[in-house]
Amino acid sequence: MKGGTAQRTIQYNTIKVPLYPTPEQEELFQKTFGCCRYIWNQMLADHEEFYCATDKHFIPTPAKYKTGAPFLKEVDHQALTQEYNKLSQAFRNFFRNPSAFGYPRFKRRKDDRDSFTACNQFSPSGSTIYITRDALRMTKAGLIRAKFPRRPRSGWKLTRVTVERTKTGKYYGYLLYACPVKPPEPVEPTAERTVGLKYDLAHFYVTDGGLTADPPCGLRQSRDKAAAIQRKLGRLQPGSKNYQELVQKYRLLHEHIANQRRDFLHRESRRIANAWDAVCIRDDSLKAIAGELGGGAVHASGFGRFRELLRYKLERQGKQMLEVGRYTPTTKTCSACGAVNETLSPRARRWVCPVCGAEHGRGKNAAVNIKAQGLAHYQSRQAMEAVS
Repeated sequence: MKGGTAQRTIQYNTIKVPLYPTPEQEELFQKTFGCCRYIWNQMLADHEEFYCATDKHFIPTPAKYKTGAPFLKEVDHQALTQEYNKLSQAFRNFFRNPSAFGYPRFKRRKDDRDSFTACNQFSPSGSTIYITRDALRMTKAGLIRAKFPRRPRSGWKLTRVTVERTKTGKYYGYLLYACPVKPPEPVEPTAERTVGLKYDLAHFYVTDGGLTADPPCGLRQSRDKAAAIQRKLGRLQPGSKNYQELVQKYRLLHEHIANQRRDFLHRESRRIANAWDAVCIRDDSLKAIAGELGGGAVHASGFGRFRELLRYKLERQGKQMLEVGRYTPTTKTCSACGAVNETLSPRARRWVCPVCGAEHGRGKNAAVNIKAQGLAHYQSRQAMEAVS
């Protein structure tokens, strides 16, 4: 306690709002997207040229290019500054961990994401970015009509906005708020209030109690529709009017699939975070699983994203995610006697322990072992901290 008030930390929340720009505002956004790509590529090219000449790293600021490219002055300078910050961060990430973060690449219009970010500037006269009842105010663009699914709470401070244009031509604004909150009270994991989760290709995941979570039926139906449209596209002449109309329909359907998947992941992660005090999960490599089993269904499931959503929702409640190493043989280990069945096939759904004769479901057995391993690692870590 300081000064009679509880100590607070800063938590960041994002509100996604649909934007409905006028033709003039849409033209400004398109210019900003292009200018951001241009400034990124120019800075990266000059960085490489400077490095080849001096063997040192240096990234010039966007101000250097405005004389030779006067069109850069037509857009918000904050968007260009953020490209400089992003490129600097990309190099820092690469130097820190090259295997996890690749070398920054040049951006191309046809495959790059159309987006830009602008930071909110505060002055005695007011802020450069703010919201009204039905609009978002930004520098250069003015008031942009918007539809707010929810409103920021009292005390939230708008720090920056990212404007994005999807492949289907829709515009969205991502409003990042800094929110002062009280740190949550830590929750001690117990066996009764802890659940073990195992990724399962057929049911998304399986718990140590044998419960499964299946994606909604609508998601599977949408995927089937997308596959049918893709087959039809293969029979049409690329560039024709029917082809372009079907491509737009295909993009809209994929956007709908992404929204369905995102909604499922948020709902399921929220349900688990509220129902349990701790979650034990294995740090599986989805890329390795996809390579072993074959097929893109592993990546399309969104389980990696589910883990990240679950992690931050647990942390905000003072709860923990206890991870087990990906090479721990949780699937092949008998949860009854501890024997390891090295002959178990990757596609076997049920198996019998050759030592004790216990029959196991593949997913449930692995989830039981993941829970036991996660709690054991947590207890040993707590014991070591108590000794030190």
